[in-house]
Amino acid sequence: MKVMVLGSGGREHALAWKLAREGHEPVCAPGNAGTAELRGARNLQLDPDDPAAVVAAARETGTELVVVGPEAPLVAGVADALRAEGVPCFGPGAAAARLESSKAFARAFMERHGVPCARTARFSDPAAGTELERFIAAHPGRLVLKKSGLAAGKGVLESDDPVELLSFGRAVLADDELLAEEFLEGFELSVFALSDGRDFAILPAARDHKKAFEGDAGPNTGGMGAVAPEPRADLALMAEIRKRLVEPTFSGMSAEGLAYRGVVFFGVMVTASGPKLLEYNVRFGDPETQSLLPILPEGFGELLRDAAEGRLDQAPIRTFEARPDRAACGFVVAAPGYPGAYPKGLAVRSLPEAENPDGLLFHASTTRASDGILHTGGGRCFAAVGLGADSVRARENGLALAAAVDFDGARFRRDIGA
Repeated sequence: MKVMVLGSGGREHALAWKLAREGHEPVCAPGNAGTAELRGARNLQLDPDDPAAVVAAARETGTELVVVGPEAPLVAGVADALRAEGVPCFGPGAAAARLESSKAFARAFMERHGVPCARTARFSDPAAGTELERFIAAHPGRLVLKKSGLAAGKGVLESDDPVELLSFGRAVLADDELLAEEFLEGFELSVFALSDGRDFAILPAARDHKKAFEGDAGPNTGGMGAVAPEPRADLALMAEIRKRLVEPTFSGMSAEGLAYRGVVFFGVMVTASGPKLLEYNVRFGDPETQSLLPILPEGFGELLRDAAEGRLDQAPIRTFEARPDRAACGFVVAAPGYPGAYPKGLAVRSLPEAENPDGLLFHASTTRASDGILHTGGGRCFAAVGLGADSVRARENGLALAAAVDFDGARFRRDIGA
């Protein structure tokens, strides 16, 4: 099957790697230097946010399935345009993509359909600074403030400092809605459910590490590493997540006419009173995907196609369990300064082997110059994923892999999965 994978990040490299490994032919648009080196894959220069350009490229290349990696093309309506032209697409339409592009919409959806979540107040007026100040004063202790729109995982502040909270909130209100939520305590999980608009299949749970620095310190990032499967997500907990969070979500989508074909990311906080939903994403998580796909069995590409074509009920595999002899621990190697200002175009002096029995290296927005030198292209530059028979060995292998990535200022959290 010829599959077009839209995007240039580590998530897209992992998707293309998995598809190529299963014998499919990925066309990565635009891809990166890592996807260009995958056997059976090729890159195609293309703006993934341009619906007309994506439709034309899918026609010209004979694409049988388009898999959308990042959220921006979905918000731009790429999936709608492809389906209108009869091209199967794994990814929701723009209406359903509001579950990620508007946290205010998503929170209201959760409340309408009884999905357990944090108590939330909303502020939408740019002049609401005084109202926000009164709210912060009335709720001493730790609060979570969130920018409603897309923010690449960085539009969130957790703090108990009233001055810091007010400053962040006023900055958000200058051009977006703001959500103020109670701070939930527990442990986080990333759960992915694939849907064809009627049925769904749940993948094993992973765990992301959002904070920039070791010990879960510093600002939020797009993710500094992930482990899969998450050992605490046993059968009983996953059954509870399915009943309390996943089923009401898809029931609500059906009731509201959101014919969802793609993957829903459930950001879950497991609290003392049970699992609660932190947020939805409408695509695979990054960096969870890089750790999750290597531990899944064969048949992933067919599952994506069945979801895109509305026939998950006919899929030969509906329950995707992790391989019992496989664990993964991924470390994001970031540019200096990330998630703040960071340099791009750093020359990469050396890299470990891209694939071996102990691990995998996924690129994010890298480019290779005409002289053969590899350059970074973003804040999160590589995902070094250690593999092993158990989480301890996987973590050891991931650490060794990440340490072998060499460019000026390269850094990674050494406590991922500790």
